[in-house]
Amino acid sequence: MKVFYSDHYTIPLPDGHRFPMEKYRLIRLALLKHGVVRDSDLSEPPMPSPETLMMAHTREYVEAVLNGTLSDFQVRKIGFPYSAALVERSLATVGGALAAAEEALRNGVSGNLAGGTHHAFADSGEGYCVFNDLAVVTNYLRAVHKVQRVAIIDLDVHQGNGNSAILGGRDDVFIFSMHGAKNYPFRKVPSTIDLDLPDGTSDKDFLSLLKDYLPKVFAFKPDIVLYQAGVDPLKEDALGRLALTHEGLQERDRLVLKACRAHGIPVSLALGGGYAKPIDLTVEAHVGTYKAIREVF
Repeated sequence: MKVFYSDHYTIPLPDGHRFPMEKYRLIRLALLKHGVVRDSDLSEPPMPSPETLMMAHTREYVEAVLNGTLSDFQVRKIGFPYSAALVERSLATVGGALAAAEEALRNGVSGNLAGGTHHAFADSGEGYCVFNDLAVVTNYLRAVHKVQRVAIIDLDVHQGNGNSAILGGRDDVFIFSMHGAKNYPFRKVPSTIDLDLPDGTSDKDFLSLLKDYLPKVFAFKPDIVLYQAGVDPLKEDALGRLALTHEGLQERDRLVLKACRAHGIPVSLALGGGYAKPIDLTVEAHVGTYKAIREVF
């Protein structure tokens, strides 16, 4: 299985910043240590062109990011200080998503050890998301006629408001989201199906709902599934408010991946969120997702 990773995914942040930037490097090291992936499985993603980014974002926004002319307000909404390293990170993240999707179309499954930046809108970023990799991938694959119908399964604890703002209401895209009802973003943009979960939702309730609703995604007959496999529903997550265990998250991943395989639908994984303290718990949960891929595929 080919997995995409770049050292650009990790960038310096000011002391005390709440985003756990080190998790990307730690996940790669843990996957290698446990033999879940090998060095030969990891590939550096190509950088996307500005024109590719503009398939989901406005020209004005893309140029402002690339040229360093974002306003202070725009930078505050993103949540990271602006830097050349942030631009490279954002480009590499989208590049990894594009490469993983194309690899999934060739061989059934692939993943990007970053991404799932589902809060970025066409003309702005927010919530630690600069460019929306899921929207760029969707529009790129449609534009080059590699697929006709795309399904996004978004199981991050935070609703993908940017996904729905850019892609919602189309008959060629199906967005299924399960997320915390009282969590960020506080103004949610409607997906095809939104399941708003109460605080403290357990493995049992989460998995029961997922089993009930997954068939609706596959009834859409997508040509590819983009799976946002955020691990912030974990009970120990600092920003999650749900109560899933590591076992529950891994069973969640198995359910999605087994459904993709049973229907013969390629699946490309985005890393998504994870903010547990200690960060080792988040790393363990992300590694669990890749263990599930090995098990199913």
